[in-house]
Amino acid sequence: MHLSFRTRLTLFFLLLVVLPVIALAVAALAVEGRNGERQIDARLGQAQRAADNLYARALRDAAAAARDLEENQDFANAVQDRDENALRQQARQVLRMSRLAGVEFRVRGVGVVRAGARRGVAVIGRPLRSSDGNFAGRVLLSADTAEQYARDVADATGLDVVVSRNGRELASTLGVPTPALPGRGSVDIGGANYRATTFGERVDGGPPLDVAILARDDDDLVTGPTLLLLGVLLAFMLCALVFAVTAARSLQAQTQRLLFAAQRLGTGDLTVQVPTEGNDEFAALGREFNNMARQLRTRLEELDMERTRLQESVRRVGESIGKGLDRDALLGIVVETAVDGVGAESGRVLMRDGPGNAPAEAARAGDVSGYLQLLQAAEEAAMEDGDAVEMEFAGASAVGRPLQSQDEDAGVLGVISIARSGRPFSHREQELLAYLANQAAISIENVDLHRTVQRQAVTDELTGLFNHRRFQEVMTAEVERTKRFGHELGLIMLDLDNFKQVNDDYGHLQGDLVLREVARVLRESSREIDEPARYGGEEMAVALPQTGLQGSYEFAERVRRRIEDLELPLLDGSGTLRVTASFGAAALPGSADMDKDALVAAADAALYKAKRAGKNRTVKAE
Repeated sequence: MHLSFRTRLTLFFLLLVVLPVIALAVAALAVEGRNGERQIDARLGQAQRAADNLYARALRDAAAAARDLEENQDFANAVQDRDENALRQQARQVLRMSRLAGVEFRVRGVGVVRAGARRGVAVIGRPLRSSDGNFAGRVLLSADTAEQYARDVADATGLDVVVSRNGRELASTLGVPTPALPGRGSVDIGGANYRATTFGERVDGGPPLDVAILARDDDDLVTGPTLLLLGVLLAFMLCALVFAVTAARSLQAQTQRLLFAAQRLGTGDLTVQVPTEGNDEFAALGREFNNMARQLRTRLEELDMERTRLQESVRRVGESIGKGLDRDALLGIVVETAVDGVGAESGRVLMRDGPGNAPAEAARAGDVSGYLQLLQAAEEAAMEDGDAVEMEFAGASAVGRPLQSQDEDAGVLGVISIARSGRPFSHREQELLAYLANQAAISIENVDLHRTVQRQAVTDELTGLFNHRRFQEVMTAEVERTKRFGHELGLIMLDLDNFKQVNDDYGHLQGDLVLREVARVLRESSREIDEPARYGGEEMAVALPQTGLQGSYEFAERVRRRIEDLELPLLDGSGTLRVTASFGAAALPGSADMDKDALVAAADAALYKAKRAGKNRTVKAE
């Protein structure tokens, strides 16, 4: 079926305007209906993260208090003597000196000694040891009560909070009884509709804590702005229909005039003048028809100008090459620009991996198989002469030009070569190739310098291991990857035993030798995916992706034994020196909700225990 221009134009307006308007109206209703829920869910998500952060902070406070308690000699003596009064005094002192809500000591031979809240939330448990190091019981430190934690979360988020354990409500900011709350969704409480999100928080030595955050959901499905939008869309659709019919009639008449003029131009009559009344698009189109004849007469001149612009654009590309940092992409751009700029059929770039090494192909453009022998001959001659060489054979021509380093001692970095058949390369084309080769050589050296600077920025100069900054970046990335993919992440921390004595007895140069040799052992013992680093001073660390606690412990033991077997020569020639190291091993299970700092703290605490237990040993984190 053949439709007239006016009919097709009318249908076009209908499809372009009416259907999108209808779709927009439907989408507006759907979006408005869901917008309120999405905003509330987003706010609940932010509130959950805030609650997690508050809970993590409370756990850190409790952990810090636990570490202080482990170092308290009076407390260790009280545990050793089974002195209940002294233990109770120590419990009250812990409350005074920290922000904890409750302290509980479970001591063999004494029983339970408690101060503060009977049982709070954000609980940290630690084993009790007497002054002689024997296990004597357990300590539980509560950072917050359920009521305080609920108030803190409510103050931080502006939302209502319910805290429960095993289905029993511990604290609430609602003031009314709450039914069973969903993990995420809507719930009716006291006749009001709420959106809720419920999540768990770990409690050491007890069942997990359930935290529910609730936000009022009173949004209407259809609001006044939505009705106004629908009205505007309906009015717009009616106006569009009227305009479509009117415009179709006007455009049909103007198209007929343009069609007649185009037919005249098609017969070769360049004198025809197209009507150009008015200032609309059809008048502009008529003026373009009238300019067409003039453009045809000047086209040859423009072609020559375009060739000149092409040469200039190639030069600009050459200048941009000098700023690139991707070596492989840079070489690809160089050879492609050289082939296109001089009208070659193919080309390639050879680069040396290092001084004295044979050059190898790094990039190519076009099919070099038909010119391979000719290209190789031009490349070898250019590398040998240190200057451009052109060779011809059987109607084909190839040019090789070396990539010269700015450093005279470095010599030739590589060679770029191009080839084609039919005619040799002109002097102007060879000049353009020389310009590109010089820019490429400068950029390659810039890339190498940039890589060197990047490597130095993350490497410890003495040991060759990653520095502390790089270690922190790696740990952040690995913890996030562990959470995303459910893998395990191991971490070991090691500290050289009695290293200060080495410096005092033999000097810092001897100490530097010890650090370098230990770093070498650590580097040789690590896998490609492991990340050994100098954490600070004589302390080092290794991040072990996809490794659990047992694997981390076994790795640490292997390294410890290799360090113990080292025999390091004394710099004064008087003999040899042997050193040992203490290790702490920790791991982040794939299902754990733990951050980087907690993992590092766990490994560091295990290292501290290894030191206290006699050094030259590995201790697993609890």
